[in-house]
Amino acid sequence: MTILLFGVSNVGKTTVGKKIAKRLGYMFYDLDDEVKKHYNTTLEVFVKSGTLNERDKKRGIVIRKIMNNPVNKVFAISPIYYSINFNKYISKEDVLAIELQDFAESIFQRIVFSDENDEIYKDDQYKYLHKRHFISDIKKDITCYKRSFAKVKNKFHINNDSVEIVLERIIKEYNLMDALS
Repeated sequence: MTILLFGVSNVGKTTVGKKIAKRLGYMFYDLDDEVKKHYNTTLEVFVKSGTLNERDKKRGIVIRKIMNNPVNKVFAISPIYYSINFNKYISKEDVLAIELQDFAESIFQRIVFSDENDEIYKDDQYKYLHKRHFISDIKKDITCYKRSFAKVKNKFHINNDSVEIVLERIIKEYNLMDALS
């Protein structure tokens, strides 16, 4: 079985995905990490290279590679504008595709930053100084990617719950206890 997690940046795909994978004994993949490995680059360099279409085609190659791996897996897919790169997978019988959703203000609380070497860090002073800008960008992303995620039928609202509560809700809502057997 493959569980695909979609959603805007900072909604919790990676954090939730790792917990689901660990609980089910599945492999975990994060598209951003796999892109960095496959193209031997940093995200900083990757997102500044080529056009959006060219970057999404490169992401599509990585998605194909991971999806062709027959192991049970949870795959966190970073926002992709060109849904042609993943739509063919979401309706497969052994795939559970879920779009994680939350309120812009809740997503804002989760924002972290990364430097040119993709090292994650927090800067709450900067974050709160620019709160209005960040929330505006998050709302734009939610609107923009709504169309890309249109064929993902399972919409799961996080409701700003803790990761542990989200994990339990997802396992219950999508009957993933059967996967534990």
